[in-house]
Amino acid sequence: MENLNSNNDRSGNDDRRDFLKKSLAGSALLTFGGVLPGFSPKSYAKIIGANEKVRVGMMGVNSRGLALATNYALQPNCEVVSISDVDTRAAEKCIGVVNDTQKSKPANIPDFRKALENKDMDALVVAAPDHWHAPAAILASKAGKHVYLEKPCSHNPHEGELLVAVAKKYKNVIQMGNQRRSWPNVAAGIKEVHDGVIGRAYFAKGWYTNNRASIGIGKETAVPSWLDYELWQGPAPRRAFKDNVVHYNWHWFWNWGTGEALNNGTHMLDLMRWGLQVDFPTRVTSSGGRFRYKDDWETPDTQVINLEFANNTGMTWEGRSCNGRTIEGSSVGVVFYGEKGSVQIGEGNNYKIYDLDNKLVKEVKNDLVIDPRNKMNPSQSLDAFHIQNFFDGIKKGTPLAAEIVGGHQSTLLAQLGNIAIRSGETLNIDPTNGHIKGSKAAEKFWKREYQKGWEPTV
Repeated sequence: MENLNSNNDRSGNDDRRDFLKKSLAGSALLTFGGVLPGFSPKSYAKIIGANEKVRVGMMGVNSRGLALATNYALQPNCEVVSISDVDTRAAEKCIGVVNDTQKSKPANIPDFRKALENKDMDALVVAAPDHWHAPAAILASKAGKHVYLEKPCSHNPHEGELLVAVAKKYKNVIQMGNQRRSWPNVAAGIKEVHDGVIGRAYFAKGWYTNNRASIGIGKETAVPSWLDYELWQGPAPRRAFKDNVVHYNWHWFWNWGTGEALNNGTHMLDLMRWGLQVDFPTRVTSSGGRFRYKDDWETPDTQVINLEFANNTGMTWEGRSCNGRTIEGSSVGVVFYGEKGSVQIGEGNNYKIYDLDNKLVKEVKNDLVIDPRNKMNPSQSLDAFHIQNFFDGIKKGTPLAAEIVGGHQSTLLAQLGNIAIRSGETLNIDPTNGHIKGSKAAEKFWKREYQKGWEPTV
């Protein structure tokens, strides 16, 4: 995989741009079959030739945000106009990469709220920590911007509902970054499920495995000179700076993160919800904990979430952050079980169909290599489909592959799993809106506490 930390010369970036275009064109020819609304090789060719560029600002560019910024800069119908990050080192690095990639230098605006004042900016890409996702998207929407919002779309269910209300009120485009919705062969695999290739699909299993190390016991230290820790914390209640939180390890602290269930589980829960054609569950249970190490890590490193739905279907997700033994030969994936067989979608842009005797009856492959454990950029060329769908939503009104209503519904599945494990209760859910019924212990996790003055509102 390309090392985005290197300072490639301009000829190298030209080669990379050409490779991405060829990869996108090749991917577009795989298996569309009308699965992706408004997307076909012909329509994509029109996009490539478009003159009008979507002007985007990037918020959060240390890791995943750097990969996204690079991918956006590679799109011929896009210009990255500003970089906003509380880490001056990350901002400087990203500006250099984007400048080399698109051959124009984006503005360095550390506070994204200032970047939103640019009337010529069309959209904000949010790749900051989870506690910033919904508040930043809401501020961008109020500023008249479209939003590409990395998963999970919210830190808690209340914020997800705010996002849905905001999109309805301001009528802007909000695309969640569950990119597999736009991967052609994944979409084709889901269509096979919908078309009844395995009869009625009634159960789905998803998983994520990794070999994450201990984060140790952090020490309170002075805030580094390169970090605006006040802005980094933003809407979250204030905590003293510790040396094992920034960057990435914030995922494992409830004050800022949402654990592996929302970090990686959101993707598979979204595919299972899509395949089973369900919205809100009726019953949720979860078990697990921080089993592997004794350190500051608060969220589960081992977790199973079980969900039941009103249409007599169910799903389960298993997350193992600290033991990377694969399931079905893949570190991440889903299997749909039906009356006549099963459909398996693995870690890449591929799927397999088995009959009830475990015989492989169909396999659709993709030559592009995917590394789902890569924290930064697992699937650049495929993710460009999702970006282009976002642009089509802005410019043409094309239906989004991952609009915010569905994004909230998928994110909520993981959130309910976390609420179940934190409250220690079985959750009974209203299937019309996803709300918890009859549990004060669980309901207290529906909304978080905010730092005074930072509360998001519609």
